[in-house]
Amino acid sequence: MARVAVLGAGVMATALTFPLSENGHEVRLVGTHLDRDIIDSIQDSGVHPNLDLKVPEGVRAYQLEEAEEAFEGAEVAMSGVNSFGVRWAGRQFASLLKPGMMVLSITKGLEAADNGDLRILPEVLAEEVPEEVRDQVSWSAVAGPSIAGEVAVHRDTCVVFTGHEADILKKLASLFRTPYYHVWTDTDFVGVEVCAAAKNCYAFGAGFMEGILDRKGESEGRYRNYNYGAALFGQATRELGQFMALMGGKPQTPYGLAGVGDMFVTSMGGRNVRAGRYVGAGVPFSEVQNERMKGVTLEGVAAIRVVGEALPKLAGRGIIREKDFPLLRHLHEVVALDKPLDMPWSTFFGGER
Repeated sequence: MARVAVLGAGVMATALTFPLSENGHEVRLVGTHLDRDIIDSIQDSGVHPNLDLKVPEGVRAYQLEEAEEAFEGAEVAMSGVNSFGVRWAGRQFASLLKPGMMVLSITKGLEAADNGDLRILPEVLAEEVPEEVRDQVSWSAVAGPSIAGEVAVHRDTCVVFTGHEADILKKLASLFRTPYYHVWTDTDFVGVEVCAAAKNCYAFGAGFMEGILDRKGESEGRYRNYNYGAALFGQATRELGQFMALMGGKPQTPYGLAGVGDMFVTSMGGRNVRAGRYVGAGVPFSEVQNERMKGVTLEGVAAIRVVGEALPKLAGRGIIREKDFPLLRHLHEVVALDKPLDMPWSTFFGGER
């Protein structure tokens, strides 16, 4: 039996306590300062209010000020915060991690340096931990098509655990595997994590497909907009491949669970898709963000801003071409510049011949 401590009580972090508990491991779920009501609910009734499910009996919930107690003796430390809190989580880990721990991150996103260089978030998380501890723990992450509620109710789910150390990934996978939670491992840490972050960007674009029908008053009609969505999915897949060339991932990584698999499930619904649907219906993104979805966390939009601002800098340095990433560039125009949707079809797939 292993002891696993989780920082962050969101739906995905909590969903992952189900396979762990069912495998007989001791799980300690620590809420952030934003999770107080969630932890109170679990402590009082056993129910996670956002999942609307009882957490497993073997899961013990802690408020943030009890984190040191919760992490005492843990073999695995999970980061369950979203991308906006990754540096905060790293600072918490600075005092919570002990040599020999295996760190597993579910946080997805990218960070850009001033010159446009992009980094995966596990690297950012680790950066906040003092070097003497950072080098004595392992760093890994979870990616792949995984809707939290489906994991919690035992729907078959296939994911990939990624990191640089194959032996550590094997150990972590063995803790989580169940008859419904299927785990593959992959040492392409950068490639897998870049796909996991970028697919949220393209999921925003997936919302355009239904939004355009809303704008035309054809949302209940017989003929859908699947041709449009399929073309975007194809171009997004091509751009995942460009990300591999840019950041050093393996060329085959976008064509598995971490790439097209995760992008498919993320494009089927959720907050990023809903925001994109508003834009497709003709609502300026500034209105979506400030009125229609005010206060809603949109990690895909955050990643669009980060990458969209980095691309011109990288092109200016000659690292990428001006014509690379045309779909993501337009998503950035829509999000950051409040431009209306006007898909640059002729630039896709290398440009129309």
